[in-house]
Amino acid sequence: MNRYDKYHSLTITRHAVDARRGILEVVMGGPGQLATADHSGHKELSDIWRDIGDDPDVHAVVLRGEGKGFSAGGDFGLVEDMARDFAVRTRVWKEARDLVYNVINCDKPIVSAMHGPAVGAGLVAGLLADIPIAARSAKIVDGHTRLGVAAGDHAAIIWPLLCGMAKAKYYLMLCEPLSGEEAERIGLVALTVDDDRLRDKAFEVATRLTMGSQTAIRWTKYALNNWLRMMGPTFDSSLALEFMGFAGPDVHEGVASHRERRKPDFDPDCAL
Repeated sequence: MNRYDKYHSLTITRHAVDARRGILEVVMGGPGQLATADHSGHKELSDIWRDIGDDPDVHAVVLRGEGKGFSAGGDFGLVEDMARDFAVRTRVWKEARDLVYNVINCDKPIVSAMHGPAVGAGLVAGLLADIPIAARSAKIVDGHTRLGVAAGDHAAIIWPLLCGMAKAKYYLMLCEPLSGEEAERIGLVALTVDDDRLRDKAFEVATRLTMGSQTAIRWTKYALNNWLRMMGPTFDSSLALEFMGFAGPDVHEGVASHRERRKPDFDPDCAL
């Protein structure tokens, strides 16, 4: 049995660089669609990095979105289930924690190719990738506070390291969108390219990674990611605070405002 047969929300394709080297392409969403993380999709995006790490035929990974953009974030049905059901909330909390640590600990180099909207669980993997590449059309948004929960997921573990604390607070607290060019300017992504060159550039970088010394590249990744591992306690607390918010009142207004396509009207008296 193919180790990737159990994944249904992701399209997984092997690309041979030569007889000994291979790239795994992981695609979220489908033609004309924007990938959303529902119950199964969120778990799959969390789990797949362990299988990739154990796959001896993979020497680099390209993660990208299909259709209208890179990723649309959490499915509102999942968000509502998390707000109502403690068991769902704790399960998704574990998946969110594993997603971050599994990407960090996957020893294969990961290249992300982000175009259009890049939000939610997809953005977690996209920005934690070793070489994040954005199209000029990319619209990167961490939408947590707009939903009424703290910016958990990957935010506290990597945004201040990539773009500095002042920029991190500005974009995370205000949910301000970034274009691909602005993301490159502040250091949030490694490269920005024209939209029609995004996939080719991602594969060009991934191919170069497969041709290098695998021990040198993987051990370099491991050593550099110790910066992220040192931020583990900060990440863990931010994630716990995010999921505490899913049990609070603001998330209901956040979801309703999204569905009704209006600005949220949060109750200021809910503040601690």
